[in-house]
Amino acid sequence: MKRGGVADLKLHPGKAPHWLVKRMIPMARALCQFIVEEFGTAELLQRLADPVWFQALSNVLGYDWDSSGSTTVTCGVLKTALDFERHGMLGVGGKGIASRKVPLQLRALEDYGLDGAGLVDISRSVAKVDNAAVQDGYHLYQHVFFVDSEENWTVVQQGMDYESTDARRYHWSSFTAESLIDEPHSGLISGQVRDEALDMTSKNSVSCRKVSVDIIKEDPARVRRYFENVKSYGQSTLIPWIEGDDPPQELPSYKVVPTRMDWDAVRSAYETQPSDYEDLLFMNGIGPATIKGLSLISEMIFGTPASWADPVRMCFAFGGKDGVPFPVPRKEYDKAIQFMEQTLCDSKLGRQDKVLALKRLRNFAPPILLQTV
Repeated sequence: MKRGGVADLKLHPGKAPHWLVKRMIPMARALCQFIVEEFGTAELLQRLADPVWFQALSNVLGYDWDSSGSTTVTCGVLKTALDFERHGMLGVGGKGIASRKVPLQLRALEDYGLDGAGLVDISRSVAKVDNAAVQDGYHLYQHVFFVDSEENWTVVQQGMDYESTDARRYHWSSFTAESLIDEPHSGLISGQVRDEALDMTSKNSVSCRKVSVDIIKEDPARVRRYFENVKSYGQSTLIPWIEGDDPPQELPSYKVVPTRMDWDAVRSAYETQPSDYEDLLFMNGIGPATIKGLSLISEMIFGTPASWADPVRMCFAFGGKDGVPFPVPRKEYDKAIQFMEQTLCDSKLGRQDKVLALKRLRNFAPPILLQTV
């Protein structure tokens, strides 16, 4: 179940208290340093790409187990804690305005010998996929890009359903995303599973992707006629007139056809003649409405449907900021930070007893119970 999982990530009011964040940062810094020194940056990036491990890390640091802020605050703490000189990796981006600074921040990594322009292309493509190729009702508002000196990367981004105030977190990793459009996520986690969600990244959408490319290569006037014919499917139904004892039926929500497509983008794609679906998806102007319109034309006129199955794993150490499951014990938290930092110092000095004791703790750790769908 790499692609899916359920955990409530509700929008909670207020900000993370300063007294908690100032403890989360040194704890995160020490934890990350332990992992990097023991296993390397690739291991830390792969763990951050696991939605369950990421959620557990948030809980270990003391944040709410069921809050959308577990993503934004934990990512913010990691950005502050990670240092390129100490950890060999860093994180850029954030939510809102901070997410739009990612291209500039990635290009700045060229000073470290990294391919900043190539990383920018990856960042934009990842955001485009979760905005247009996966249409699940969640609007992206947070994007954080973690990268190491070898250009291995992990992306953690989050979207919000503003009607239900439920959040959905999307995880990507260079270690698992062999293709940016063929089930590329290392994991997704959300509080809700939708009855229908357009997923053009599903293997079940391969034929629909091919037909969509064929359609866009046709004359735009003909594509417009296809679109007008498809729109009639969603205007009425005979279901209310059917009598019988069977339970009432509902038309799938995907029959709600977008009101328009970006015809300038359609014409531009026709003139460009994309070679494959990836070329089409990443063209300027090709947005969610155009992607959905093409998928519906493919399904209703040419008989090649897309996947409408929603593609969408928790532990506690120091409680949560709202007192759930118990209040954060500040003194114990401070002692834990001191222990972690002292153990790191001792390991560098050759005193391995504390380090070995810390490793032995994993033998007593209970397995994490997952609620999968």
